[in-house]
Formats: sequence, structure tokens, C-alpha cells
Amino acid sequence: MTRSVFSKGQWICPRAYAVLSPINVYHKELDNQTVELPEELRHLHILFRKSFVTSQKAEKYGIRISADDYYRLKINGEYVGQGPAQGYPFCYYWNEYDITKFVHTGENTVEAEVYYQGLINRAYNSGDRRIGLIAEITADGKPIEKTDETWDCAVLRAYLPSHTVGYDTCFVENYDSRIAPKLTEKAVCKQTDHIFSEKPVHPLQVYSKEPLHKETLANGALFMDFGTEIVGTLTLTAEGKSGQTVRILCGEETDDSDVRVRYRMRCNCVYDEAWTLADGENRLEQYEYKAFRYVTLVPEPGVMIRNVTARVRHYPFDDDFCKLETDSEKLTAVWNICKNGIKYGAQEVYVDCPSREKGQYAGDLTVSSASQILLTGDLSLFEKAVENQRQSAFICPGLMAVTPGSFMQEIADYSLQFPILALRHYGYTGDKTVLGENLKTCEAILDHFSRYARPDGLLEAVTDKWNLVDWPVGLRDGYDFPLDKPVKPDSGAHNVVNAFYIGAVIQTEQIRSILGIPHENRSTALISAFDREFLDPETGLYTDSSKTDHSSLHSNVLPLYYGFSRPENAQKARDFIMEKGLCCGVYFAYFVLKALCRIGHYEDAYSLIVNESEHSWYNMVREGATTCFEAWGKDQKQNTSLCHPWASGPIPVLVEDILPHIPEVGRIVWKDEEKGKLIAARNFMI
Repeated sequence: MTRSVFSKGQWICPRAYAVLSPINVYHKELDNQTVELPEELRHLHILFRKSFVTSQKAEKYGIRISADDYYRLKINGEYVGQGPAQGYPFCYYWNEYDITKFVHTGENTVEAEVYYQGLINRAYNSGDRRIGLIAEITADGKPIEKTDETWDCAVLRAYLPSHTVGYDTCFVENYDSRIAPKLTEKAVCKQTDHIFSEKPVHPLQVYSKEPLHKETLANGALFMDFGTEIVGTLTLTAEGKSGQTVRILCGEETDDSDVRVRYRMRCNCVYDEAWTLADGENRLEQYEYKAFRYVTLVPEPGVMIRNVTARVRHYPFDDDFCKLETDSEKLTAVWNICKNGIKYGAQEVYVDCPSREKGQYAGDLTVSSASQILLTGDLSLFEKAVENQRQSAFICPGLMAVTPGSFMQEIADYSLQFPILALRHYGYTGDKTVLGENLKTCEAILDHFSRYARPDGLLEAVTDKWNLVDWPVGLRDGYDFPLDKPVKPDSGAHNVVNAFYIGAVIQTEQIRSILGIPHENRSTALISAFDREFLDPETGLYTDSSKTDHSSLHSNVLPLYYGFSRPENAQKARDFIMEKGLCCGVYFAYFVLKALCRIGHYEDAYSLIVNESEHSWYNMVREGATTCFEAWGKDQKQNTSLCHPWASGPIPVLVEDILPHIPEVGRIVWKDEEKGKLIAARNFMI
């Protein structure tokens, strides 16, 4: 990885920020390191602009571009694209576009609005004082324009001082159209320590969507319904007098208020913004994305709203690539909300939710990537996610929970799932070179956790990372172990973290076998120790710890999922799971379904997918879901987001397990039959 992908372009920024030096924002979560985040370096929008002349039309024009934190690119006033995907500075991402259709003979203008958020959160790799833009334009492969000190730039003051929503992931955009940009300053070139990735990453798919329903309310406000939860921004045109305002309210639900939209969303985002008009016709293109379905615009008297569209964004997604054909309306509804959850939850990373957090969590990735690969046939986002996981080892060899990102969080359960991703990648690609790289990470993870091993090999008091089990707390099925953050050093060993650990050992041994690397099977002794510690000989079930006789769903699912539970107890475990039902979180439900399928109980897994209890995907449908929820119901978690792809577990379980064994349930229709069957068959995941 080198900087050479930009052979001519230089890193540019306004003069005021050229003196800034990068600071380290990375550390172990519990180190309590404080990062200074100056007010003047928050919510910065910077416009860069340059004109260039083409005397003769080339066959192809292209542009390579990147920015820190983010850019939105236009050429001759036309939207081209946005990015880059989030990345660590030592493997920073960039985009490449064919811009032939945007360039004409004569004078052209290239313009990039660069955003530096300036906070530590899950949404951006920010707070590190790396600010700027780099780009170069080519004609038939030859450079004709590049970022340098000839570019004009200006901080956009139309974005007024504001506050954040969610987990500091999004600034409210109060915009004043009266404050026009004044490009009176020239950019400054500076050295950057960014090391760019060898290849560009796919840009987002971005397109306009009209509201399906519009209604003028009694108070003169304009209420709109886009028909489904979407992720994106609004583009508005309005006519009025200088100083008049339009209030912009967005939400995932409606309410009984006079504005109809529940803009104080249950996920703790308050989408309430103000647009101040200049004289005459105004146009607003919002910058930062939100998750919403409904919009209400409240104009001052005399303001005319001329047009409203949503600019929808997500990773490239072909709705027709993978379709379910079934006679079950219930299954169709469940499939569709899971499919839409993946569609809108796959941004430049697999976000846990596109509203409150906007980050790529490793545990969510286990489920979301399984679904997204099958639904699209595209491995590129998954490959980047695996790369991001490996890269986080520079902070901790046991990996971070949010990758890439400057938000430092560590979850033991999630780190130990990395071998699942390694085998999934190999299953789809057959690439032993990458598998070898992933093996190094697996071994480093196991080495990190082995510091907490007792003489018998089981882990005790894993104190440097959160022991999660499941989330939210109320869906842990009464798991009887004190899951303090961190766990107390004298609390002893508990089931779930050890089950994930043993599973990681088993899968790492499997990887070594694939690569022909001799090894000792440590898993055999670990499984024996696990049985001695947690198996109740009277019930044949596993307990949550050796200090309790309580057996939770979670403690009995993972041994089945990883295949190390005693065969003679499989039926008892199956009966226990079916008696319990989905008394777990939607994330863990994926492991429940997979565990049942592993022991051949496909009908049971299917019955859980289509069950109608309050803990079901159909309950989401009953509550009006168009994308899968963060929990089984809106009120089952204090701050439930209504688009959370970690709930998409039915998709891979149906495609990989249930439909091949129970074809009467339905069938998958692939747009590319050969590719689809290959994808469905190549999955190496347990």
C-alpha cells in the first residue's frame, strides 16, 4: 500500500488547518485516554473548487479522489459521487469514477464539499485532525488536473453551529441559504501521512426517490410518506423571502401530533432541523444521512415548497439478484423486512444501524455479511470488512469491536467470531493466501485470550473486553453470571465466552488443516474441561457457570452451533431450545437457527422463523416494519432502532439450510442462476 495511487494530486486544505498535526486517537477501551476535540474543529464543511479547460473531447475522463473525513463530488454542478469509505490512515480508502458524461469541451468546474466531523464516534474516523482533499483528473489516462495550491477553497458558514443526535454520530444540519460561499482563499498543499489502499472501493449507489404520499396538514405543514424505511438525505426547493424558515422533521414512525411525524425517535435521534431561506427560489441538498420513512416540512406563512425528493444511498444492491418464491405470505413478509434491512444497512461498511450508531460492529458483521453476500453475490464489502477486522489488531491483537473507527470498544464475544469470517471468506473464494493471513489473526486472537486461561484451558475473568452474551440485557434468558463491564476478577468462569473461545479454537484448527499446517488439537482437552465445568449430568444441559444450576438458552445453543456438544444430549438440547423459543436477542437468534440446522432439525428452525409470538420476525411485521428491527418489537428495547441488519438471520439460514432440505417451503430464484447456485453452495461457514 503506497501513496502512489495519486501520482500528481497533492493533499490540500485551507491555510488555517495546514498547521495541524495528526494526533493518536487509538487505544484500548479501558485505558481512559482523553482526546481533545476543539469546538472550532467540529462540523466543518469545506468547499474546494477548480476550473479546467478541455479543448478536445477525450474518449474517457476519469477521477481518483479521497478526503478526510468525507467528500461529495460534483462536476459542472452535477452530482458524481461521495466517499470515501471509512478507513484507518495506514490503509485509507479512495474512489475512482468515470466522469466522461459530465465533462464537456471548454471550461469545466470540479467541486468537492469536504466534511470533517471532528468527533470520536462510530460513524467516522475523525477527531484525529487529518483534514483535506486529494484528487486527480485524467483524459484517456493522462493527468489533466490535480489538487494543488491553485484550487479555491472556503469554509461553508451556511451550516450553523449545531448539536449532535444519536451517539454523537450526526450533527443536526441547520442551514442558512443567505450565507453564500466566498471562495476567496487558495488551498494550501501539505504533507499527509495517509497511506492509500492499493485498489479503489466501490462507491455507494445513490438515486432519487419521490414520496409515495403527500398531504397538507391542517396547520399548513406538508406531510410525506416514502413508503418504506430509507437511508439518505433530502433535496428541497422552496421559494420565499430572506429570513423565512422551513422546519424539517424526519422520523421512522408517525404519531398523533400536529406534525404527524415522530421526529423524536425511539432510537434517541431527534431529526428536527431548520432551513433559513434567501430571497427567491432556494435549493437545499442535505449532506449527512439519516434513517427515516416520514417527513414533515413546516414552512413559515408565504413560503412555497416547490419540490421534495429523497437522495437514497446504500452499497450497490440489485433487488432482483436473489428472490424468494413461496406460497407463505408470512415467510414473504419476514424475508422482505430482512432483505430491506440489509439493503439499507449496507453503507460503506455494514452499519449496525443507520441512525443512532452508524458503525461496523464485528458481531453484527457475522450475521449481516452472511445475508448481504447471498442477496447480492458481491464479496467486496465483506472483504473490506474482514480487512478492517484484521487491521484493528494494531490497537489490540484481540481485535476491536468497531472497525474501522476512532470509537474504542471491545467485546470478547465479537472478537472470537473472527474465524467464522475467515472460513466464510475461504468458502466463497477458495483463496488460501488470504486464509493464511486470516490464520495469523486467528492465532493472535487466541494468544491474546489465552492470558485469561486457567490450568485446564478455560477462560476466567476476561477483563479487558466486554463479556456481552446477548443484547439487550432483558433478552439474555436470565443468564446467571455477573456481566459487569469489566467482569470482576474473582467472578469465575462462565459459559458463553468459553463456548465462543472453544469454537474459535476448533475453527482455527480447521483452517490449519485446510492449509496443511501440522498442529495439535487443543480443542479436545478444552471440550472436556467445558463439560466438566458446565454440563449438568442430571439434565444433560449446560449451565451458565459452575456456580449456578441455571441453564439459559445461550449456554446450550453455542455448543450445538460449533458442534462440540455431546451427541447423546443433542435431543435434550433441541427440546430445550424449542421449549424456550426465541427468548434471546435478534442477533443471537442467528446462532439458534444455525444450531438447530446443524443437528438436522430444519423444520424446527423454520417454525421459529415464522412463529407469531412477541419474540418473532412476524411481530416486527405486525408492528409495521419495512426493515428488520433491533429487537423483536419496538418496546422491547429502550432505544430500539427500526433498521438493524443484525436481525437478518433468516436469510442465510433459509438459503443455506432450510430450503435445500425442505423444498416445499419455497425456492430461491437467482438472476444469474449459475452464479447464484455457486454462491449458495460455496459457503464454508459452520
